[in-house]
Amino acid sequence: MYPSSRPRRLRATAAMRGLVRETAVASRQLVLPVFVKEGATEPVPIPSMPGVVQHTRDSLRKAAVDAVAAGLGGIMLFGVPANRDATGSGGIDPEGVLNTALRDVRAEVGDDIVIMADTCLDEFTDHGHCGVLDGAGRVDNDATLALYAQMAVAQVQAGAHVVGPSGMMDGQVGAIRTALDDAGYPDAGILAYSAKYASAFYGPFRDAVESALLGDRLAYQQDPANAREALREVALDLAEGADIVMVKPALSYLDVVRAVAEVSDVPVAAYQVSGEYSMVEAAVACGWLDRRRAVLETLTSICRAGADLVLTYWAVQAATWLR
Repeated sequence: MYPSSRPRRLRATAAMRGLVRETAVASRQLVLPVFVKEGATEPVPIPSMPGVVQHTRDSLRKAAVDAVAAGLGGIMLFGVPANRDATGSGGIDPEGVLNTALRDVRAEVGDDIVIMADTCLDEFTDHGHCGVLDGAGRVDNDATLALYAQMAVAQVQAGAHVVGPSGMMDGQVGAIRTALDDAGYPDAGILAYSAKYASAFYGPFRDAVESALLGDRLAYQQDPANAREALREVALDLAEGADIVMVKPALSYLDVVRAVAEVSDVPVAAYQVSGEYSMVEAAVACGWLDRRRAVLETLTSICRAGADLVLTYWAVQAATWLR
Protein backbone atom coordinates (compact mmCIF):
# COMPACT_ATOMS: atom_id res chain seq x y z
CA MET A 1 0.00 0.00 0.00
CA TYR A 2 1.34 3.41 -0.95
CA PRO A 3 1.70 5.87 1.97
CA SER A 4 -0.32 8.49 0.08
CA SER A 5 -3.39 6.25 0.10
CA ARG A 6 -4.20 6.76 3.80
CA PRO A 7 -6.86 9.50 4.06
CA ARG A 8 -7.48 8.37 7.64
CA ARG A 9 -4.42 10.39 8.67
CA LEU A 10 -6.64 13.47 8.46
CA ARG A 11 -9.21 11.94 10.84
CA ALA A 12 -6.90 10.87 13.64
CA THR A 13 -7.64 13.59 16.22
CA ALA A 14 -10.31 16.18 16.88
CA ALA A 15 -7.83 18.96 16.13
CA MET A 16 -6.92 17.38 12.79
CA ARG A 17 -10.57 16.87 11.84
CA GLY A 18 -11.29 20.48 12.70
CA LEU A 19 -8.33 21.71 10.68
CA VAL A 20 -9.49 20.09 7.43
CA ARG A 21 -13.25 20.35 7.90
CA GLU A 22 -14.81 21.52 4.63
CA THR A 23 -18.17 22.83 5.89
CA ALA A 24 -18.70 24.98 8.98
CA VAL A 25 -22.08 26.15 10.26
CA ALA A 26 -22.20 29.48 12.11
CA SER A 27 -24.96 30.87 14.30
CA ARG A 28 -25.17 33.94 12.03
CA GLN A 29 -26.51 31.63 9.29
CA LEU A 30 -29.47 30.46 11.36
CA VAL A 31 -32.96 31.96 11.35
CA LEU A 32 -35.50 31.12 14.06
CA PRO A 33 -39.15 30.70 12.97
CA VAL A 34 -41.57 31.80 15.72
CA PHE A 35 -45.34 31.79 16.15
CA VAL A 36 -47.35 34.46 17.96
CA LYS A 37 -50.95 33.73 18.98
CA GLU A 38 -53.48 36.51 19.21
CA GLY A 39 -54.93 36.88 22.70
CA ALA A 40 -52.62 34.34 24.33
CA THR A 41 -51.84 35.14 27.97
CA GLU A 42 -49.10 32.52 28.31
CA PRO A 43 -47.08 30.51 25.79
CA VAL A 44 -49.06 27.60 24.32
CA PRO A 45 -47.08 24.37 23.71
CA ILE A 46 -47.48 22.79 20.27
CA PRO A 47 -47.92 19.04 20.92
CA SER A 48 -46.60 17.94 17.52
CA MET A 49 -43.50 20.13 17.92
CA PRO A 50 -42.05 19.43 21.39
CA GLY A 51 -40.23 22.44 22.74
CA VAL A 52 -41.91 24.92 20.35
CA VAL A 53 -44.72 27.22 21.47
CA GLN A 54 -47.23 29.75 20.23
CA HIS A 55 -45.92 32.91 21.85
CA THR A 56 -47.65 35.71 23.65
CA ARG A 57 -46.57 39.23 22.76
CA ASP A 58 -44.39 39.33 25.88
CA SER A 59 -42.78 35.92 25.39
CA LEU A 60 -42.14 36.76 21.73
CA ARG A 61 -40.19 39.85 22.72
CA LYS A 62 -38.10 37.70 25.07
CA ALA A 63 -37.54 35.13 22.31
CA ALA A 64 -36.26 37.90 20.06
CA VAL A 65 -33.85 39.09 22.74
CA ASP A 66 -32.66 35.51 23.24
CA ALA A 67 -32.15 35.12 19.49
CA VAL A 68 -29.94 38.21 19.44
CA ALA A 69 -27.97 36.96 22.44
CA ALA A 70 -27.43 33.62 20.69
CA GLY A 71 -25.94 35.40 17.69
CA LEU A 72 -28.63 34.31 15.24
CA GLY A 73 -28.86 35.96 11.86
CA GLY A 74 -32.62 36.31 11.75
CA ILE A 75 -36.05 35.65 13.21
CA MET A 76 -39.09 34.82 11.05
CA LEU A 77 -42.55 35.68 12.41
CA PHE A 78 -45.80 33.81 11.78
CA GLY A 79 -49.17 34.95 13.13
CA VAL A 80 -52.00 32.89 14.62
CA PRO A 81 -55.11 35.12 14.47
CA ALA A 82 -58.24 34.77 16.54
CA ASN A 83 -60.45 35.31 13.49
CA ARG A 84 -60.13 34.48 9.81
CA ASP A 85 -62.05 35.46 6.69
CA ALA A 86 -62.17 34.65 2.99
CA THR A 87 -59.59 37.26 1.98
CA GLY A 88 -57.17 36.98 4.92
CA SER A 89 -57.70 40.63 5.81
CA GLY A 90 -56.03 40.14 9.20
CA GLY A 91 -52.70 39.83 7.44
CA ILE A 92 -52.98 43.35 6.04
CA ASP A 93 -54.60 45.01 9.06
CA PRO A 94 -51.98 47.17 10.84
CA GLU A 95 -53.50 45.99 14.13
CA GLY A 96 -53.52 42.33 13.13
CA VAL A 97 -51.55 39.87 15.23
CA LEU A 98 -48.58 39.58 12.87
CA ASN A 99 -48.12 43.29 12.24
CA THR A 100 -48.49 44.04 15.94
CA ALA A 101 -45.86 41.41 16.70
CA LEU A 102 -43.51 42.89 14.10
CA ARG A 103 -43.77 46.29 15.79
CA ASP A 104 -43.11 44.70 19.16
CA VAL A 105 -40.02 42.87 17.98
CA ARG A 106 -38.60 45.84 16.07
CA ALA A 107 -39.07 48.05 19.13
CA GLU A 108 -37.35 45.43 21.31
CA VAL A 109 -34.30 44.53 19.20
CA GLY A 110 -34.13 47.18 16.49
CA ASP A 111 -31.58 46.31 13.83
CA ASP A 112 -29.65 43.84 15.99
CA ILE A 113 -31.15 40.93 14.07
CA VAL A 114 -32.87 40.60 10.69
CA ILE A 115 -36.62 40.59 11.30
CA MET A 116 -38.50 38.58 8.70
CA ALA A 117 -42.23 38.22 8.12
CA ASP A 118 -44.19 35.42 6.49
CA THR A 119 -45.99 37.13 3.62
CA CYS A 120 -48.81 34.72 2.92
CA LEU A 121 -52.54 34.62 3.50
CA ASP A 122 -52.92 30.99 4.59
CA GLU A 123 -52.72 31.80 8.31
CA PHE A 124 -55.45 34.40 7.90
CA THR A 125 -57.98 32.80 5.52
CA ASP A 126 -60.93 30.76 6.71
CA HIS A 127 -60.27 28.19 3.95
CA GLY A 128 -56.55 27.91 4.72
CA HIS A 129 -55.29 28.51 1.20
CA CYS A 130 -52.43 30.85 0.35
CA GLY A 131 -54.62 33.14 -1.70
CA VAL A 132 -58.17 34.23 -2.37
CA LEU A 133 -60.46 31.79 -4.16
CA ASP A 134 -62.42 32.32 -7.36
CA GLY A 135 -65.98 31.20 -8.02
CA ALA A 136 -64.81 27.67 -8.77
CA GLY A 137 -62.91 27.38 -5.50
CA ARG A 138 -59.49 27.71 -7.13
CA VAL A 139 -56.79 30.10 -5.93
CA ASP A 140 -56.98 33.28 -8.01
CA ASN A 141 -53.34 34.07 -8.74
CA ASP A 142 -53.62 37.70 -9.85
CA ALA A 143 -56.17 38.73 -7.22
CA THR A 144 -53.85 37.22 -4.62
CA LEU A 145 -50.87 39.22 -5.90
CA ALA A 146 -52.66 42.47 -5.13
CA LEU A 147 -53.19 41.36 -1.54
CA TYR A 148 -49.60 40.15 -1.18
CA ALA A 149 -48.42 43.59 -2.26
CA GLN A 150 -50.53 45.28 0.40
CA MET A 151 -49.45 42.74 3.01
CA ALA A 152 -45.77 43.24 2.29
CA VAL A 153 -46.02 47.01 2.60
CA ALA A 154 -47.92 46.66 5.89
CA GLN A 155 -45.26 44.31 7.24
CA VAL A 156 -42.38 46.61 6.37
CA GLN A 157 -44.25 49.56 7.86
CA ALA A 158 -44.64 47.47 11.03
CA GLY A 159 -40.92 46.73 11.26
CA ALA A 160 -39.93 43.85 9.01
CA HIS A 161 -36.53 44.11 7.36
CA VAL A 162 -37.37 41.25 4.99
CA VAL A 163 -40.67 39.88 3.68
CA GLY A 164 -41.06 36.23 2.77
CA PRO A 165 -43.68 35.48 0.11
CA SER A 166 -44.36 31.78 0.59
CA GLY A 167 -47.54 31.22 -1.39
CA MET A 168 -45.95 30.16 -4.71
CA MET A 169 -48.07 32.55 -6.74
CA ASP A 170 -46.72 33.36 -10.20
CA GLY A 171 -45.27 36.88 -10.22
CA GLN A 172 -45.35 37.35 -6.45
CA VAL A 173 -41.80 38.67 -6.14
CA GLY A 174 -42.27 41.24 -8.89
CA ALA A 175 -45.59 42.44 -7.49
CA ILE A 176 -44.13 42.86 -4.01
CA ARG A 177 -40.94 44.54 -5.23
CA THR A 178 -42.95 47.10 -7.18
CA ALA A 179 -45.25 47.77 -4.22
CA LEU A 180 -42.37 48.21 -1.78
CA ASP A 181 -40.49 50.52 -4.11
CA ASP A 182 -43.60 52.59 -4.83
CA ALA A 183 -44.30 52.88 -1.09
CA GLY A 184 -40.80 54.21 -0.44
CA TYR A 185 -39.19 51.03 0.88
CA PRO A 186 -36.50 50.17 -1.69
CA ASP A 187 -34.22 48.79 1.03
CA ALA A 188 -36.72 46.19 2.27
CA GLY A 189 -35.58 42.73 1.23
CA ILE A 190 -37.48 39.83 -0.29
CA LEU A 191 -36.79 36.25 0.76
CA ALA A 192 -38.50 34.34 -2.03
CA TYR A 193 -39.86 30.88 -1.31
CA SER A 194 -38.80 29.99 -4.83
CA ALA A 195 -38.97 26.20 -4.63
CA LYS A 196 -41.65 25.31 -2.11
CA TYR A 197 -42.76 21.74 -2.50
CA ALA A 198 -46.15 20.20 -1.76
CA SER A 199 -44.59 18.21 1.05
CA ALA A 200 -45.92 15.76 3.61
CA PHE A 201 -43.57 17.34 6.16
CA TYR A 202 -45.68 20.44 6.87
CA GLY A 203 -48.18 18.72 9.15
CA PRO A 204 -46.89 20.01 12.51
CA PHE A 205 -46.61 23.55 11.11
CA ARG A 206 -50.31 23.49 10.30
CA ASP A 207 -50.94 22.58 13.92
CA ALA A 208 -48.75 25.49 14.97
CA VAL A 209 -50.73 28.06 12.96
CA GLU A 210 -54.07 26.28 13.55
CA SER A 211 -54.55 26.00 9.80
CA ALA A 212 -58.09 25.83 8.46
CA LEU A 213 -56.96 24.27 5.17
CA LEU A 214 -59.71 22.80 3.00
CA GLY A 215 -58.35 20.44 0.35
CA ASP A 216 -54.69 20.60 -0.63
CA ARG A 217 -52.13 22.90 -2.27
CA LEU A 218 -51.02 20.60 -5.07
CA ALA A 219 -52.14 23.04 -7.75
CA TYR A 220 -49.70 25.77 -6.71
CA GLN A 221 -46.90 24.20 -4.66
CA GLN A 222 -44.28 22.17 -6.53
CA ASP A 223 -44.50 18.46 -7.25
CA PRO A 224 -41.89 16.65 -5.10
CA ALA A 225 -40.83 14.68 -8.20
CA ASN A 226 -39.59 17.77 -10.07
CA ALA A 227 -36.15 19.37 -9.84
CA ARG A 228 -35.77 21.26 -13.14
CA GLU A 229 -38.99 23.08 -12.36
CA ALA A 230 -37.34 24.50 -9.25
CA LEU A 231 -34.62 26.07 -11.36
CA ARG A 232 -37.25 27.72 -13.58
CA GLU A 233 -38.95 29.13 -10.49
CA VAL A 234 -35.65 30.43 -9.14
CA ALA A 235 -34.80 32.06 -12.47
CA LEU A 236 -38.16 33.84 -12.51
CA ASP A 237 -37.77 35.07 -8.93
CA LEU A 238 -34.26 36.34 -9.59
CA ALA A 239 -35.48 38.21 -12.66
CA GLU A 240 -38.24 39.79 -10.56
CA GLY A 241 -35.82 41.06 -7.92
CA ALA A 242 -35.53 38.41 -5.19
CA ASP A 243 -32.77 39.18 -2.70
CA ILE A 244 -32.61 35.63 -1.32
CA VAL A 245 -34.09 32.45 -2.81
CA MET A 246 -35.22 29.50 -0.73
CA VAL A 247 -35.85 25.78 -1.03
CA LYS A 248 -38.46 24.25 1.29
CA PRO A 249 -38.29 21.62 2.79
CA ALA A 250 -34.56 21.06 3.19
CA LEU A 251 -33.54 17.48 3.93
CA SER A 252 -35.60 15.72 1.28
CA TYR A 253 -34.48 18.30 -1.30
CA LEU A 254 -30.74 18.61 -0.79
CA ASP A 255 -30.22 17.90 -4.50
CA VAL A 256 -32.41 20.91 -5.26
CA VAL A 257 -30.51 23.06 -2.76
CA ARG A 258 -27.28 22.10 -4.54
CA ALA A 259 -28.70 22.80 -7.99
CA VAL A 260 -30.07 26.18 -6.92
CA ALA A 261 -26.78 27.15 -5.26
CA GLU A 262 -24.95 26.44 -8.50
CA VAL A 263 -27.05 28.93 -10.49
CA SER A 264 -28.05 31.59 -7.98
CA ASP A 265 -26.15 34.86 -7.74
CA VAL A 266 -27.95 35.77 -4.49
CA PRO A 267 -27.83 33.94 -1.13
CA VAL A 268 -29.64 30.60 -0.94
CA ALA A 269 -31.80 29.66 2.05
CA ALA A 270 -33.29 26.34 3.06
CA TYR A 271 -36.13 25.76 5.52
CA GLN A 272 -35.72 22.81 7.89
CA VAL A 273 -39.46 22.38 8.28
CA SER A 274 -41.69 21.27 11.14
CA GLY A 275 -41.88 17.64 10.06
CA GLU A 276 -38.10 17.38 9.93
CA TYR A 277 -37.91 18.85 13.42
CA SER A 278 -40.62 16.61 14.81
CA MET A 279 -39.12 13.42 13.35
CA VAL A 280 -35.82 14.00 15.09
CA GLU A 281 -37.49 15.05 18.35
CA ALA A 282 -39.66 11.91 18.29
CA ALA A 283 -36.61 9.71 17.77
CA VAL A 284 -34.75 11.53 20.55
CA ALA A 285 -37.70 11.00 22.91
CA CYS A 286 -37.53 7.28 22.18
CA GLY A 287 -33.81 7.21 22.88
CA TRP A 288 -32.97 6.35 19.28
CA LEU A 289 -30.97 9.48 18.41
CA ASP A 290 -28.62 11.87 20.16
CA ARG A 291 -30.24 15.29 19.71
CA ARG A 292 -27.07 17.36 19.50
CA ARG A 293 -25.32 15.10 17.01
CA ALA A 294 -28.43 14.65 14.88
CA VAL A 295 -29.28 18.36 14.76
CA LEU A 296 -25.77 19.49 13.92
CA GLU A 297 -25.41 16.77 11.31
CA THR A 298 -28.61 17.83 9.57
CA LEU A 299 -27.63 21.51 9.62
CA THR A 300 -24.19 20.67 8.28
CA SER A 301 -25.69 18.62 5.46
CA ILE A 302 -27.94 21.51 4.44
CA CYS A 303 -25.03 23.95 4.37
CA ARG A 304 -22.81 21.39 2.63
CA ALA A 305 -25.43 21.16 -0.11
CA GLY A 306 -25.07 24.90 -0.69
CA ALA A 307 -27.40 26.79 1.66
CA ASP A 308 -26.06 30.09 2.95
CA LEU A 309 -28.74 30.33 5.64
CA VAL A 310 -31.10 27.88 7.29
CA LEU A 311 -34.47 28.43 8.93
CA THR A 312 -34.65 25.95 11.80
CA TYR A 313 -36.62 25.57 15.01
CA TRP A 314 -33.37 24.48 16.69
CA ALA A 315 -31.66 27.78 15.88
CA VAL A 316 -31.06 29.00 19.45
CA GLN A 317 -30.06 25.58 20.79
CA ALA A 318 -27.81 24.90 17.81
CA ALA A 319 -26.13 28.27 18.26
CA THR A 320 -25.12 27.33 21.81
CA TRP A 321 -23.58 24.10 20.50
CA LEU A 322 -21.70 25.91 17.77
CA ARG A 323 -19.88 28.29 20.12
